[in-house]
Formats: sequence, structure tokens, C-alpha cells
Amino acid sequence: MISSIKHATAKLSLLSLLTILTFTSHAQPTELPGPVRVVVDGHQFPSDAYALLVQEIGSDTPLLSVNAELPLNPASTIKTLTTLAALDILGPTYTWRTELYALGAISDGTLNGDLLLRGGGDPFLVEEHFRSMLKTLQRRGVQHISGDLLIDASLYDPSVSQEESLDAQSNRAYNVLPHAAITNFQAVTFYFYPAANGRDVRVEADPPLPGLNIDNRLRLQAGACTGFQRGISFSEDRSNQTVIFSGSFPSRCDEYAMTRAVMDAPTYTYELFRQLWAELGGTLAGNYRLSELPSTESPPAAEPLVVWQSPPLGDIVTSINKYSNNMMTRQLLLTLGLHHSAPPGTVDKGIAAINDYLDKLQIDRSTLSIANGSGLSRDTRLSARLLADLMLHAWQQPIMPEFIASLPLAGLDGTMRDRLSDESATGRIHVKTGSLNGVAGVTGYVLGASGKRYVVAALVNHPGADRGTGQELGDALLRWAGQQ
Repeated sequence: MISSIKHATAKLSLLSLLTILTFTSHAQPTELPGPVRVVVDGHQFPSDAYALLVQEIGSDTPLLSVNAELPLNPASTIKTLTTLAALDILGPTYTWRTELYALGAISDGTLNGDLLLRGGGDPFLVEEHFRSMLKTLQRRGVQHISGDLLIDASLYDPSVSQEESLDAQSNRAYNVLPHAAITNFQAVTFYFYPAANGRDVRVEADPPLPGLNIDNRLRLQAGACTGFQRGISFSEDRSNQTVIFSGSFPSRCDEYAMTRAVMDAPTYTYELFRQLWAELGGTLAGNYRLSELPSTESPPAAEPLVVWQSPPLGDIVTSINKYSNNMMTRQLLLTLGLHHSAPPGTVDKGIAAINDYLDKLQIDRSTLSIANGSGLSRDTRLSARLLADLMLHAWQQPIMPEFIASLPLAGLDGTMRDRLSDESATGRIHVKTGSLNGVAGVTGYVLGASGKRYVVAALVNHPGADRGTGQELGDALLRWAGQQ
């Protein structure tokens, strides 16, 4: 190579010679950079177990491209597709509506009839917002309800709430399924404390749902505050709304918290309503029933007594991407489906909306297979090239600030809080992470040492990738991009 360059010198200008020397001093785009090669070789990743892509914004040519067109499981990095499509299609100020209807006359603070709650698919109707909605109801003149609470969840097809969980752990918060009238992520956080008698364990629930029974079989055992779930075994009997705790709890644990999804969505919403309504001094004479009124029909009361608006989509997307919330993402996919097609919302309608979105952008989706939009699936596939194309597209859009701000900041927050936290890369990298058994990935933006900004995508599908090896490869690529 050197001899050929010397031979050509006589015929080439100085500028041409410098061009050749510059080209030969850089690795080809498909060659792994040294620090990345060390990780690949060290963990003996097969050549088809990973896909890597780094491309400067504004350039048509990748700086690095390895297996970029290979379809791999992306885990939660696919949330960037669902959230970006939502911001592009719905806009960052989009909100969800939850409506309360008085099905009867209101007299002297009493609703003589039923209260209808019509779910609008709000993915962030948490306890604080639900309480504020009920306070609004009281300001509208309702303190006592003589009938039942009717829950209308017809906006979504029932099938969206009937899937099997990925890992047979349906009580885990990350496995909560979509529902048009879901509240507070369907979750309860249980707190455990050593009892004063030195033998028992005290359990407190937040929120303290009135219909939730706690069967506490825990015993205190001398020891340090260590071990999986601190020795606590959790099970649930939904036939009588009972959670069961058994095992031995270490005596030196001052406090331990465990969050679990309990009950089904409408039952949880009813129990949360009962708790908050009682706290506010309200009474409910009846129980709850599911409304059979189709979402396309108006209830007997022509106008809702209360309309509760969710936080704007820009805020929702931040909650999704920073903390990788699966349920919220799945609700978002269903919302896209409803915007694309008539109710009821289904997963297939949401997928059709995503496909049409990519087609309009002329982004190749031949590697794409969507299961639910959140990445919590063994069947989802896409390529690093598709992820990078999404990032490049987002950079040029009006919603760019909202989208980038939703991505975790390396070393500072979200799922990247503890990654690259002691390096110069801290705060210079916005990336969405992904992790699933045997899967790890990152995609987003890196501000390089040169001041140039790069799009990065890395996917790893290999046994143990989620237990550190895949993250190590992703971090090595992010560091290398940050040095450019």
C-alpha cells in the first residue's frame, strides 16, 4: 500500500495525496473499533449476535455499520418507534379524556343513581390525578352516590387485556396489560418492617385498597438485610382479592418495599375509587358494574359532569422513555390505532398505524415485526438501520426537543442513571435502553468530542446479554462514538 502511494505521488496533487493518506489511516465502516472489538472477542459473541451503527447527523454515510440490516430483538429500544410516531402523529399536546357521568338527578349533594366512569385509555391516571378528579366531582355537587359505580372500558377491545404474560409472572408491574379504565398502573407497593415483638413482620400497603386482603405469614429471622426479595415469597388469590406473603424476613431490614400488580383493572379502579372517595368524605351505597354501552354511543346523560384531561403526550413520552414503562407504551400503541381506525382499539390497528407512519416517511420496514409496541415480546424484530433512520428523522422534526428530552441521560437519570456516570460522557449521551432475557440494546444520540453529534444504535441477542455483556458492548460503542 505504501509503495503504491509513493508511486502515485508524481501524478497526484498534494490534495489528492492527503485524501488517500486520510482514507487509509481510518478503519473501514464495517471494521470494529479496538475498544468494541475487545468486548466482542472477550465475550465470544458470534458474528450474527449483534448489530452496530454509528452515523453523524447530516452525513449520508455511517461511520460504523456492522450487521445494520440484521433483524434482531430490540427489547425496549422499540419504544423509540412507538413514542416518536405518537409525537409526530398526535402532537406533544395531545391528552386523554376520562369522563364522569351522573346517571340520575343530583339533589342536596346526593346523586340519586349511578356514577358512570368512561375510560379513555389515560396511561397516567395515577392516584394523585384520580383524587383530583374526584375532588372536581364534589365541587360539581356530588358528595353521596345512592347507586353503583359503572365502569365503561369499551374503548378497547377486551382482547388487549387477555394476553399471557411473557414470563408467567403476571403480578409484576412490567407485565400489566392495557385497559381503557386502568388507574395507578394497577399497582400496590407493600412495605415490610420488623414488628416490635421481635417475631413478626408488619406489612403496610400503599395505596391501602379497602377490598385488598393481606395474608401475612412472614416470620422475623436474625440476619443482615440481604437476599432475593429479602426472603419474601409473594402469591395472590384473585378469587377473594388476597395477597399472601410467606418466608423469613431479616431482622436488620429497617424497611423493604415490593411493588406488585394486584386485582384486575376494573376491580382495582373500583377499590381505588372507594378508598379516595371515603378519604374525601364521600359515600357510595352500591358496588361496581361494568357498563355494556359501546364507546361509540352516548350515555343517558348527554354531557359528562367531569372531564379529566391527562398530562400532555410530551410528558407521557418522557415517563415512558426515561423509565421504560411497558403498560404506558402499550396504551400509546392502542391510541395510535384509534387515531388510525374506528373504535374499539386493538393491537392490530396500532401496528397498522405504525406501518403506515413508516411508509409515509419512506423508511424501510422490511426488518420490522411488532408485537405490542413496548418490546416486551420474544417475537419483536427490527434492525439497527431502522432505529438509526428513526433517530435521523426525529432530529429534523418540530417535535425534536420533546423527543430527545424524553431519552435517558447517561450518568444522570432514568435507565441510564448508573451507566457511564464517572466519565466525560456524562450528560452528553441521550439514549433509550433495552433489556430482556438474552437481549440488550441502546439507541439515541451522542455528542462527540469534535462537537459533532452522532446517531448510535446497538442491539445484542445472545445468552446472558441482559446480565451485563450486552450492556458492556453498548457502553463501549457509546464511549467510542463520544470520542469522535
